[in-house]
Amino acid sequence: MGFIELKNVCKIYDKTNKNAVTDFNLSIEEKEFIAFVGPSGCGKSTTLRMIAGFEDISSGELYIDGTKMNEVAPMDRGISMVFQNYALYPHMTVEKNISYGLKNMKVPADEIQKKVDWAVDILGLQEYRYRKPKNLSGGQRQRVALGRAIVKNQKVFLMDEPLSNLDAKLRVSMRNEISKLHRQLGSTTIYVTHDQVEAMTMADRIVIMKDGVVQQVGEPMELYEHPANKFVAGFIGSPQMNFYPVEVKGKELVFEDNSKVTLLDSVADQLKAHKGKLLMGIRGEDIKLDAQNMDLYNKDKQKAVVDNTEVMGNENNLYFEFGGVTTVARVSKYEVSKIGDSIEFVLMPHKMHFFDAETEKAIELQYE
Repeated sequence: MGFIELKNVCKIYDKTNKNAVTDFNLSIEEKEFIAFVGPSGCGKSTTLRMIAGFEDISSGELYIDGTKMNEVAPMDRGISMVFQNYALYPHMTVEKNISYGLKNMKVPADEIQKKVDWAVDILGLQEYRYRKPKNLSGGQRQRVALGRAIVKNQKVFLMDEPLSNLDAKLRVSMRNEISKLHRQLGSTTIYVTHDQVEAMTMADRIVIMKDGVVQQVGEPMELYEHPANKFVAGFIGSPQMNFYPVEVKGKELVFEDNSKVTLLDSVADQLKAHKGKLLMGIRGEDIKLDAQNMDLYNKDKQKAVVDNTEVMGNENNLYFEFGGVTTVARVSKYEVSKIGDSIEFVLMPHKMHFFDAETEKAIELQYE
């Protein structure tokens, strides 16, 4: 059994006939950093609130450190929680906000002072400790909320989209702060976000949810390279994976616009059993425009006209029509193309993902 164990956990709200969370199973090890990720309404925050005790579990079991927690009050679960809206007391200084929970727990005054000094120091809040929340920036308020959580020295930290109110630059900075804090404290952390970049850069493992159902659990690169279905493949990675309806005819992959690509022999053999239409997916970085790959896969060279470009600084995204769908290629910053330019490109045959057209489940292939 893991440090935190969820067994067949379900949540259904009164006067609804649909589960908000369905048959959620997960084992979390001590000191692990887990991210729950998915679109709005997928059930990730509901699951977090059930772990915290703020929502009742309709069915299933929750264990923390071997103890069943279904009926245990939130304050007795050994959990600290950081919310999206910071939830700071506006009339209290930074120092008093951080110490408030400890005072309620009847911690001795000298110990409170030590813990507050430590939190203020570790979070870089020394010069702000006597300010009130209205005189702090968003990032500083978020650090105060983190400080209030870590001084309680609880077994588990729960974070519900704590960075969603911050600007892009500050989000990157705070991602680093939270990751560093997790390593320093050695805490077990569950982090909810709708941002797959946050999940990929921070978590040891990611739980991807859709419509209250877990789609896949795995390490970041496992999900990126071996998605269980089309939803996971499209959700993880930026820009999103390109998807094409295709048919396999012998050793050729035929697209809806009648474009053709030669399959690897091993892939063609493995796809023989899958009759009719399939979905093929390929990431933007696996569509190549460079001379070396163009020479290597010359017989499968494709042509298109650039519809749009995104200059990202270290790379460029090129948009064009291919295979009957809008396609994005992620190319080097040196491969500059303008709208209206004609381009030639190839698809990396060993980087293709295939999915059943009806179930959208991934077809597992062995590339040789």
